[in-house]
Formats: sequence, C-alpha cells, structure tokens
Amino acid sequence: MTALPPPPPIVLGSATARLEISPADGGRMASLVVRGSELLVTEGLGPMMWGSYPMAPFAGRIRDGAFVFGGREISLPLTMPPNAIHGTVLDRPWAVDDQVKGVSHAEARLSIDLGLDWPFSGRVSQHIVLGRGGLKVSMTLEADEPMPATMGWHPWFRRELTGTVTEPVPASVPARLQFEAARMYERGPDGLPTGRLVAPSDGPWDDCFTGVRAPPRLVWPGRFALSLTSTCNHWVVYDEPDDAICVEPQTGPPDSVNLAPRVVLPGVPLTASMTWHWWKLD
Repeated sequence: MTALPPPPPIVLGSATARLEISPADGGRMASLVVRGSELLVTEGLGPMMWGSYPMAPFAGRIRDGAFVFGGREISLPLTMPPNAIHGTVLDRPWAVDDQVKGVSHAEARLSIDLGLDWPFSGRVSQHIVLGRGGLKVSMTLEADEPMPATMGWHPWFRRELTGTVTEPVPASVPARLQFEAARMYERGPDGLPTGRLVAPSDGPWDDCFTGVRAPPRLVWPGRFALSLTSTCNHWVVYDEPDDAICVEPQTGPPDSVNLAPRVVLPGVPLTASMTWHWWKLD
C-alpha cells in the first residue's frame, strides 16, 4: 500500500500577522510572524524543541513511563528516557477537517486519534483562530473509555527578535518574562514534581505553577509585547539560559497520572483554550 503524502502546511493571515500550521508536524503552529518579526522558534532538535505544539493525552513527563489505572499497570514508550513526555500527538500527522480564510480572521480545525502508544481509545481536536491582534486555540479530548488525561500547549518563543529568514533585522533586546504565581510544585532530584506545593522560588525556572495572578506576558523592549491567557489552571515555565522561553498552559501538572489523575469519561470531554494577544511597543 502506498503511503499517503503528509498534509501540506496551512497558512492563515490577518492584517498584521501570518500564522503557519503544520498538520504533518503534530498539528503545531510552526511559525507566527507579526509585523515582520518571527515570534516562534521555527526549527529545533527533534519534535519537542520548536513551534507551539499540543500535548495530549498527557502534558509533561510521566515518571518511568509508568502508572496504574483501573487496576492495570500501564507502560508507555520512554520518549525522553527514563520518562515518557508530552503525549502521543506531537509527532504524528493530524487530519485537516476545515479551513476558513476571511478578511478579518482565518481559522482551521484539525483532529487526530490518540495512537497506538496510548492504551485507551479516544481522539483530540484543535480549533485555531487568527484575528486582529491575536489568536485563540481550543482543544478537546474525547474519550471512548474512561482514561486519565491532561493536555496543554508547548510554545517556544524566541528570546530575541531578528525579523525573518528572508527579511532579517538587528536583534532586539532579549525578551523579559512577566510572571507571578501563588505556588509552585516542588521539584525532586529527578526534575519531576513531588506533589508538594511550595512558595515560588526566584527564576530561572523549569517548573510548574498554580494560582497565576495575572496573564503571563513576554516583552521585547522597543518591539512587541505578548500576553497569554488560558482556561488551564497550571502553567509550566522554562526560561533557563537558552535561545527561547516556554510558557505552557496545562490542565494538570507533569506526572499527573501518578500525582492526581483526572479521569475523562465517554461523553464528558476534556476541553481547554488559550489566547494570545500582541501589540507593538513604541
């Protein structure tokens, strides 16, 4: 049987922005250019270090790729040994269900099943809408049988803005992250949360937070600011020295299937959304 070709990229445009979605690369937002500046990391090692991709049916790592549910011992592929990480949909092609390209906004709908590496049957869909000054992404996980699940998104934002590949500009001042939360998960020696909530430490971080007091904001001085809001109640922030900053809304913490599993039932889907707003700085 001849393999089907991968679905081509989807390009959505507005008055000031161009968004490229790659169904072939895990249904991710592969590029976001706003007023001539690329805001996302557009290439990286493997599927986990570029763009903005959906994480489902789990977000973050699962310790040793193992958990128990309904009396069953579950073992997952160790996609970042010694752990499983970021779900089963970020490196598989998504189906394109619909596209609408209008004058004031454009949108796309995509979907995928949970794959053979997840021992429960279900599917995930995304609805991505690009409008004036922002975008909104919603995601729905529908279960065919009871399952533990979390989901979220993993954007890689450029620390410095340098225009685009075809129209480069001098590098901006490095982005500043404005982020304040009430609590954070204590990290164990293995880098995974212990389940204990503590007062937030000073950054840099590679941590999960709750009780976020205001929408996280990235500011590239003299260029742009971008704020993120979400229905998710957990946020993972990675801003250790690197060329990127990650601000990840999630419905639960890493290793949630072992710490505090949320059970999704048939007919009662798990839903989440995130919204980005951006504006030019004078």
